[in-house]
This record gives sequence, structure tokens and C-alpha cells, in this order.
Amino acid sequence: MRSVSELRLRVSAAGELTPTVRRFVLRDPAGSRLPAYEPGAHVVVSTPAGHRRAYSLVEPGGAQPREYVLCVRRDTDGRGGSVSMHDDVAVGTTLVVSAPANRFPLAPSPRYLFIAGGIGITPIRAMVRRLRAAGRAGVRLLYLTRSAAETPFLEEFAGPEDTVHHSGGRGRLDLWPYLGVPDDDVRIYCCGPPALVRAVRTLTAHWRLSRIHLEEFAAGHRQLSSPFTAVWAPDGRRVGVPAHLSLLAALRGEGVRVGSSCEAGVCGTCRVAVLDGEVEHADSVLTESERVASMVACVSRARSTELVVGPYQDEELA
Repeated sequence: MRSVSELRLRVSAAGELTPTVRRFVLRDPAGSRLPAYEPGAHVVVSTPAGHRRAYSLVEPGGAQPREYVLCVRRDTDGRGGSVSMHDDVAVGTTLVVSAPANRFPLAPSPRYLFIAGGIGITPIRAMVRRLRAAGRAGVRLLYLTRSAAETPFLEEFAGPEDTVHHSGGRGRLDLWPYLGVPDDDVRIYCCGPPALVRAVRTLTAHWRLSRIHLEEFAAGHRQLSSPFTAVWAPDGRRVGVPAHLSLLAALRGEGVRVGSSCEAGVCGTCRVAVLDGEVEHADSVLTESERVASMVACVSRARSTELVVGPYQDEELA
């Protein structure tokens, strides 16, 4: 049965932004206003092929938006979610969509430096548009892509505080001139592929941690850490989870049935209850209160040597 926090929205417009990026506008079929969101928020979409994928909302949002707008890059080497969005979704398609959640919120600051890599522009665009619409100065953007043809919203970012860099013809942009001198008046927001996020994390090691905000759009590429033992509460089964294997994979290897979809920590399908032990959370979907007694098995692990887990029962399901 579907959670009451999910919405059934109709695609009112769809179109190509680049050869690989498609834009979708989602509205309530009855014309009702949608749940509020702020820049940095995402929704989880159930694709026609049955995948659950998280997509950032690319518009600034507000208290009563009429529509949710998201952009999806086709990834033929992925697990099928983006391909389904491109091939199976058209104007008139009805999609099941979660209410917005925000794990990448825009915090107040005198000045900002935004760094976007490829489709990582989606949450960054919402933030930049919100700030500039309010007349804010000191909003600088570094937008890194492979080529002009593969740059969504290219025409929007041609101002004096925008640097759009195409690595295909010029190599990678040297980020050190932008990050070498720490400044407590600047907040840095970076969203992009794991390599870019790792580079920004390394180059800002001398900054105050509170000034750096990072989001990978491929959360499944994290390095797994220490081994631990999982105890499956319903039958007491003890499952060894080695350093190279996720809890989800280890449980399945021992015959424990746990559903999954994205396997990147963004949809929450593989959520399990935590009954005892300490968790190292690495997902991008659970709230802090939800993390008290549950975890996402595809990316999160145990801090303790033993973790007792069991099936998760959604209290919102009737």
C-alpha cells in the first residue's frame, strides 16, 4: 500500500535540454498546489519500470509551488532508472512522487561559491536563482561540464560571476585559485560526480568544516569500511559483513529478503529497522529522527562490531 506522503503527479511538459538530459514538469492532475520545498530539495520518483530514484528540484521552490521541475541525465551504464524516465515517460504520464526532502539546504551567508559538475547543476541552479532573484551580490558559480552541447541551462550562466568550463577542449579546471584561501564569509556548495566532490573536500581541508556543503549525485561510490556482524532479529541469524560488501548484499547472500531499487542511498527502499548497535549513516534520504531507529542497508554500516536489524515497518502505511 502506498504511503500517504506520496503524490500522484502528471507530467505536464517534457523536453530535451541536451542530447542526454531531459526536463520534466510535474503537476497535480486537479491543479492543487504542491507541498512546499526550498532550494536543495529532492523528490523520489517511482519510474514506470519500477525503479525508485531521487532527483533534485531545479526551481527555487517556495511555500505553495504549482509544479515540481526535475532534470534527468540518461545513463545507459546505470541500473535503468534514468533510461525508464527517458523512454517511458511522456506528457500525460502519471508518476508516484514522494513529498520533497532536503538534505542539502541553503544556509545564510554573506557570500557563496557554488561548484557544479554536470547534472549536479540541478540543486545548485535552484540556489543561485533564489539568491539572485532576491538581489543578492557575492553569488559566484563554477559550472564544470564536458562540452557546451552537454551543458544544461548554459544560456543562464553568462554573468560576470559565472565561470563555465568545458573539460573536453581545455582539460580540468584548476580549483585551487578559488579554494586556496579560506574565507569565513563564504559558504561553498558543491554537487557533482564523486571525483569532483572528493577534490573539493581535499582542497578545502583547511577551511572551517561548517562552511563546506557537499553532495554527490552518485552516492553508491563511497568506500566501504570496517567489517561487522549483523544479527537478523526475526530468526537470530548472524551475518558477517566484510569491508568490501554492503549490509544489503551480505543479508541477501544469507537468504534474507530485503527490497532495493537505487542501491545508492537515495530512495530508501532497502530501509531496515535498527534494534541494537551504532550506525554509520551514509544515505541521503532519512531524516535525523528516522535515523534513530532505522538505516539504509545499501550504503550505511555499523560503527559497532555488531548490529541487530530487522524488517522496517512504515508507520504511515495502513
